[in-house]
Amino acid sequence: MTQKTRHPGGRPRKFHEPSHPVTVTLPDRTLNQLASIDHDRARAIVRVTDLALPHDVPPRRLIEVIEVSPGVGILVVPPSRFLKKIRLLRLAEIAPSRFLITIPSGTALAELEVALHDLADVIPEEEARERAIIQELLAMFRRLRRADQVSKAEIMLVAI
Repeated sequence: MTQKTRHPGGRPRKFHEPSHPVTVTLPDRTLNQLASIDHDRARAIVRVTDLALPHDVPPRRLIEVIEVSPGVGILVVPPSRFLKKIRLLRLAEIAPSRFLITIPSGTALAELEVALHDLADVIPEEEARERAIIQELLAMFRRLRRADQVSKAEIMLVAI
């Protein structure tokens, strides 16, 4: 074993990147599902996380437009801690790690665009992915607004 690969004692490293021990309580159902992915829970959690939130997705694909009827699409965004900070915006998960942006009835799109600009000003530089999401969303809003290709429609939400 070379000096580089030698571990200073204890268990060998599971991952080739910085890692930390974490204790979580999970439902038995989730534990069984993780066991079907990998007998090592940590590796199973990493694999599922990497599939759900790929870190190597090019920034141009963070925001998607999904066609829902001919010529009409909806915006789908990835999970974002910073988008959740906009008080007039809610993220509705429609598939794992894919969210619709919802705003209250009567909210002007310009109000959302201003909130996004304000948010872009406070995202730390080290939050590159979050910054890319907001910048891409702003660019898309700007392009759609200038081309008069954006409108709002209501969806029905029910209490659960």
